[in-house]
Amino acid sequence: MEEKLLLLGDQAVALGAIHAGITGVYAYPGTPSTEITEYIQTSELATLRGVHSRWCTNEKTAMEAALGVSYVGKRALVCMKHVGLNVAADAFVNSAVTGTNGGLVVLVADDPSMHSSQNEQDSRFYGKFAFTPMLEPSSQQEAYDMMSYAFDLSEQHKLPVLMRITTRMAHSRAVISPGRIREQNELGFPDDAAHWVLLPVNARRCYGELLGQQPALEALAAESSYNSYTDGPNRKTGVIACGIGYNYLMENFPAGCDFPVLKLSQYPLPKTLVRRMAETCDEILVLEDGQPFVEEQLRGVLPTAVRIRGRLSNDVPRTGELTPDNVKQALGLESAPGFAPSEHVTPRPPALCSGCGHRDTYDALNRVVREYKDYRVFSDIGCYTLGALPPFRAIHSCVDMGASITMAKGAADAGLWPAVAVIGDSTFTHSGITGLLDAVNSNANITVVISDNLTTAMTGGQDSAGTNKLEAICLGVGVDPAHVRVVVPLPKNMDEITAILREEIEYRGVSVIIPRRECIQTLKRHHKEARQNKTTKS
Repeated sequence: MEEKLLLLGDQAVALGAIHAGITGVYAYPGTPSTEITEYIQTSELATLRGVHSRWCTNEKTAMEAALGVSYVGKRALVCMKHVGLNVAADAFVNSAVTGTNGGLVVLVADDPSMHSSQNEQDSRFYGKFAFTPMLEPSSQQEAYDMMSYAFDLSEQHKLPVLMRITTRMAHSRAVISPGRIREQNELGFPDDAAHWVLLPVNARRCYGELLGQQPALEALAAESSYNSYTDGPNRKTGVIACGIGYNYLMENFPAGCDFPVLKLSQYPLPKTLVRRMAETCDEILVLEDGQPFVEEQLRGVLPTAVRIRGRLSNDVPRTGELTPDNVKQALGLESAPGFAPSEHVTPRPPALCSGCGHRDTYDALNRVVREYKDYRVFSDIGCYTLGALPPFRAIHSCVDMGASITMAKGAADAGLWPAVAVIGDSTFTHSGITGLLDAVNSNANITVVISDNLTTAMTGGQDSAGTNKLEAICLGVGVDPAHVRVVVPLPKNMDEITAILREEIEYRGVSVIIPRRECIQTLKRHHKEARQNKTTKS
């Protein structure tokens, strides 16, 4: 009997990567990609094979470590959410120029509708920018199957492969049938060592070779089993359905679509298939979850007489997720009645957990900074960002990972005082250390609060790279030891914390205060594990 498993899209990706013979997965936790690495960390097969699966400090270090695995001939998966690709972009774009040795797959989980993100960027633009092949599964089964294909593709064409999923693919479940399990690669080094040394003389040659591969990659996409053209009797509209958009389209046509359909799950854009549709259809509707990546390209590929509909024409909403319902509306189909929210259900905004140390930190901070006229508190990305909401309303900015320290520095450079930065322990090691070094080098008049809950709490309590190292890091980049202060954020310590905050704000230079108390959620988990271990031993 064929084995079947009910898996999240993230888990299907993870299992596919294990079965494809990876030696390591490299990632920084970021919703909606986190469950990929977590699945590999708990996989018996991955553990048996010694697959490396510890969290990295940030996405750039993850990308570079995965590239090192590829250099020695083995297979590596690197995972991140869409904004993480911004952090990894330097290494990612250059990896297309160096090429690969062992298979290298870059899995990026985009977040349309910004369920847990600052923007809606579409990672397919990065793949096009870097001239890498791209894959976009339309189902969990394809997400599993594509991993093996992606690693083979990477090794055959000596290029990294970008695989893009979105929130609904990552976090919805479906039944998959696992396939062949492949052994890991043996060690082996690149044939052309100069490819990996991007001095200008080498880089120019490598870049020319990369551009020369593009026609073959486009032809491969046109012939790919993941891209398919299906004719239909109603040729008024041809539908190009990308990734999960194909899934949504077919939900509306369980007996088969009336329109010609081009399913797109492999890029570069196969122009021959697109032109074939344009020759037989009056108009083309593009269904893609994210930004108008394909729709924009069509306008440079097809004759201007062909009408193109999609997000740019507002036939599909310009922002937010693609859904079966807005697909139905774009096709002019009758909408089924939906569920209206009950008037008795009150919206419940997110809030910091009861007992969270961030609460006491913000209580203390508010008491002190409100004694000053022009204070500003620059914050960062983590669960402590909820300090922007009632009842605290304690922060004034949250832009990107690590921006709190450097924005506070810039504001102080411009004459603001006091300028306070609030950053979490994991975000600090992710991308705050270099900002602190800048502040030290210019003796910026800022107070940095590293709210340390000893974990990466916002994404589920993963290990934090800076646990038990924060003081040493701050001293190492040059903060005066007298102005690195550690406190325990509890109501009973409020007088001590507020006194230290006042002292360090009044100090004219860089000071760091570290309120340290374990995340209430991981504390509960650790207590539960301890009780279970005690029961097992007895």
